Amino acid sequence: YLFSTKKNIYRMSLLYTNNKDEDIVNMIAAEVHVGTQNCNSQMEGYIYDRTRDGVFYLDLAKTWEKTMVAARIIAAIQEKNKKDVLIVSSRTYAQRAVLKFATHTGSEYLGGKWVPGTLTNQNTKKFLEPRLVIVCDPRLDHQALTEASYMNIPVIALCDSDSPLNWVDVAIPSNNKSRASIAYMFWLLTREVKQLRGDIPRNEPWSVMVDLFMWRNPDAKKVEAADDDAADEEVEAEAEVEDAAVANTMKTFEGAEGDDDEEEDGEGDNWTPGAAAGSSYAQ
Repeated sequence: YLFSTKKNIYRMSLLYTNNKDEDIVNMIAAEVHVGTQNCNSQMEGYIYDRTRDGVFYLDLAKTWEKTMVAARIIAAIQEKNKKDVLIVSSRTYAQRAVLKFATHTGSEYLGGKWVPGTLTNQNTKKFLEPRLVIVCDPRLDHQALTEASYMNIPVIALCDSDSPLNWVDVAIPSNNKSRASIAYMFWLLTREVKQLRGDIPRNEPWSVMVDLFMWRNPDAKKVEAADDDAADEEVEAEAEVEDAAVANTMKTFEGAEGDDDEEEDGEGDNWTPGAAAGSSYAQ
């Protein structure tokens, strides 16, 4: 019995770490390991190296392990009620990522400016009592961390090399300032939670792309649309100018043909009397 149990555990561990290498390669592509030029003393254990420019690199092995731990905490808390998890972010680049995370996992979402008293004041309109809080940046979302500490709520946070770890229970070392890094970390966390629940199989890739978690600027789309419209108008104007030039050329050509016909008619008229004179001369 013990041997069969160990064998099953070994198989599960192999299945659990099946995508680790691929995930770490994708982390490198998304620049999750790139930190800042400042390092907090509480984050020294997660630092892997430092470049000549002074940029600290994070240990991606620890990033992946802490992500797996955080996913198991989220799945355990959401087993009874999915709304017991609250995800918070005031960073612009993380708005789309946290919204997608909340959509796929069924958790509560609070983006934009944090309303003071959301976790402590019962008289506020958006008063919430979650059992777990997830934040994107402990420095920007310090008000949410402070209120969570007042209410004894555990906190999971994406922490960069310069992030303070006060009131953070599970720190996931990652780049929390890059658009691609934020999107990939929340995508990975969402995928692992859904795999733990059994919503998606582990031996198949998740059909949702990472691009859907990336922040997009709506104003850029408007500018691109305006540029496309302007380009279309220019093309239409050029086409109209060309059509007008062709029409003028055709008119000129038709006018020249009319003159030639008139000249030929004139020559015919002048030739007829000569022929008559010739006939009279013959007579």
